[in-house]
Amino acid sequence: MEFKSHKAIYLQIADLICNDILAGRYPEDTRLPSVREYAAQVEVNVNTVARSFEWLQQHDILSVRRGLGNYVATGAKRGIGEVRRQEFFSEQLPELFTNMQTLGITIQDVVEQYHQTQS
Repeated sequence: MEFKSHKAIYLQIADLICNDILAGRYPEDTRLPSVREYAAQVEVNVNTVARSFEWLQQHDILSVRRGLGNYVATGAKRGIGEVRRQEFFSEQLPELFTNMQTLGITIQDVVEQYHQTQS
């Protein structure tokens, strides 16, 4: 896996797992590979994957079954949508507004462009 420098590796791994859940590779109630197995797959340190799994658990995307491993939580797709929506509003939208202001683009310009792409 190639990592980008603008985002922590553990968050990029969490994004990868979320994408796999959304794509149906890991349906709800499916067991994920162990932390060690997943670390070997993506070729990173075990602690980095453990941190990714913890982050996903904190956001109710994964659940731990004692002695069995990490499973995709019920409602994980909905949870991923909520997390990504929150990230959009807190990270991407402010950057977009800054770029719009710098370039002199108005909300009306964006709305018009949106309608053109929907046709």
